[in-house]
Amino acid sequence: MSKRNKIMYWVATLWLALGMFSTGLVQLLRVPAEVENITQLVYPEYFLTLLGTWKILGVIAVLIPGQAVVKEWAYAGFFLAMSGATFSRIAAGSSVNEVFPSLLLLVLTIVSWYFRPPNRKVVGFTPNS
Repeated sequence: MSKRNKIMYWVATLWLALGMFSTGLVQLLRVPAEVENITQLVYPEYFLTLLGTWKILGVIAVLIPGQAVVKEWAYAGFFLAMSGATFSRIAAGSSVNEVFPSLLLLVLTIVSWYFRPPNRKVVGFTPNS
């Protein structure tokens, strides 16, 4: 793995982890602004507990060594959650400022997954093999 790819991976992964952990924590704590945010999109409030839990567990899975299959599931979950959030925001007619955070986390998910080192890949799941 080249130095450039390693830097790309770690920058994207650390920003992704920070973003997912912080939003997951806000969701688990049911911060009033987040409750308002999710109910405006017509999702039930209890969905915050589910999303927050999955995000924090996903961050742990992506950052710990080994467990390549678990990492793949975490990336898949991040992709589904952030593409769903982005689409929900667009469908609700949200402003660009409201769509941007989920879109950024979606892009960071893709970049982190794409540039992950060989020891964090499952054989047969990579486009580079």
